[in-house]
Formats: sequence, structure tokens, C-alpha cells
Amino acid sequence: MNTTIPLLHKIRFQKSNKEKLIELYNEATEDYEFWSKDFNMHFGYYIPFKTTLFKRDTMLNEMNNQVFKRLHFNKQKGLVADLGCGIGGTMKYGLRKYPRLHMLGVTLSSFQVTEGNKRLHKMNGLILQENYNHTSFADNSFDSAYAIESFCHSGHSDTALSEAYRIIKPGGKLVIADAFLKKEKDQLCMGSHYCYKQLCKGWSLEGLGSILNVKKSLERIGFKKVTIEDVSFRVAPSVLHVPFAITGFIFKKLIRKENLKVQSWKNLKGSLFALLSGLHMQSFGYYIVTAEK
Repeated sequence: MNTTIPLLHKIRFQKSNKEKLIELYNEATEDYEFWSKDFNMHFGYYIPFKTTLFKRDTMLNEMNNQVFKRLHFNKQKGLVADLGCGIGGTMKYGLRKYPRLHMLGVTLSSFQVTEGNKRLHKMNGLILQENYNHTSFADNSFDSAYAIESFCHSGHSDTALSEAYRIIKPGGKLVIADAFLKKEKDQLCMGSHYCYKQLCKGWSLEGLGSILNVKKSLERIGFKKVTIEDVSFRVAPSVLHVPFAITGFIFKKLIRKENLKVQSWKNLKGSLFALLSGLHMQSFGYYIVTAEK
């Protein structure tokens, strides 16, 4: 029996991670409104007496605030890039806080471009369908740039970090808020490795970079004053919302007699394993990384 043809057929039609990611966000982005009325497609940052444990968006918007606090830009006429902007939730937060700021966001999803630009109507922001690994922007274009839970889709690769370095002006900053490995992938225990594998599969991630290796990469590329902040305990309260959000989302679908889309199931699965991964504190951590060009 000739197994070559079936094998080639399987390889030919196997979707790339980029295609899976586009499909995930084209199909499941609308589901994120259940997670955040402001369409914040990320976890939050808890500060006692400032944010509210039972109001998720107060924590999610505080994460936006923490990122903008670490950026360097002219508040009157600056230009900031959102590298993996989703539907523009963080952009809208920034433009409301700094009305004279200008922002450009990039995403692979055509759905996010269309819907995000509707939400940014009459604001100084625009979302483009581009790959943050290879943008069309000129060198030294932006005062600063940030990536909130987006660089993980490329495994926190040197390609993504180098492109960010290229488009930021000297003196500008790159801020990354994301989950990272605390050790190398091959050093993970069996439980951590299983959670990691399922997390990547559910959210179409290339993988999570090791925080120490990412710091070395940033410095090798040319960034200076690289600051690593472990904010895992600040992020944990919003992560604990995951099981309740998943249960509520599924219950809503059942009440409306709506079927869950395949991508919605994948998204929910990824969210669940994000929670389980967070319990493996020796292996995973959530960090805010700030680097200056």
C-alpha cells in the first residue's frame, strides 16, 4: 500500500499556526464581549481599593493603565503602536485617556480590523491587517510600542522583538505584558508540560518564551534598561474569573439555544488551561517587560 499520497495530502492541507490564529480570532472575537464589555482581550491587574475583584473590567482596564504608564510618548502628538491589538480595546482605553495621542494597531484578523475600526470611529486610532513580525512601517516611526498577550502567538520570537526595535524611535520603549515560562520547556514537569501543550493548542500559540531568554534576546537586539516585573499575583484575581466566565458563557448559549462554534470551544479550552497553568507557579509566571531603545 502506497502511504506517500495520503501523507502528502495531510501535509498539504494541514493548517499553519498563522491560519489557525486568524480563524480563531475571526470566529471567536465576538465571544470576548462576554469576558469584557470593553473588549479587553487579556487578563487584568489587581490593586486593592482601586480595582474591584468582582468587576472584571476594572482589573482589565488597570492592566491597560499599567502598560501606558511604562511607555514613553508625547501626550500631545505622539504615535504609539499596538502590536497585536485585537479589536482595539486597549487602543480605545489609551485614546480616551490621551485624546491627542495617535495610535496604530496591527492584527491578522480581518474581522478585528473591520469591527475594531468601527469602535475607534472619530478617534485618533486605526487598525491595519498586518503581521507584527513584518510590518510596513518605516524605521523609527513610533514613540513607543506595546504587546499585551500577543507576542506569545509567535513564541516571543526574536523576529517579533527585532521588528518592534526597528519601528520604535531611539529613546522609545517596548512594553510586553504576557505569560512566560520560568524555565526551559524540556525542564517542565509532566503536569506543567501537559497544561502548556493544551494551552498552546487551545489558543494557537507558537509557545511561551523563557523569561530569562527573552531578556537576553532584547539586550542582544539592542534594547537597553530591560526591566522584568513579575506581576503574577496582581494578575491572579482576574485569572480566577475564568471558570465562572466559562460557565456563564456556556449557560448563555444554552439558554439561547445557540451552538458553540469550534473556535469558541478552543478559546474556552485555552482559557481553562491558562488557569491550570497559573497553578504551576514554579513553571509559569506573568510579567510586564519594559525595554528602551
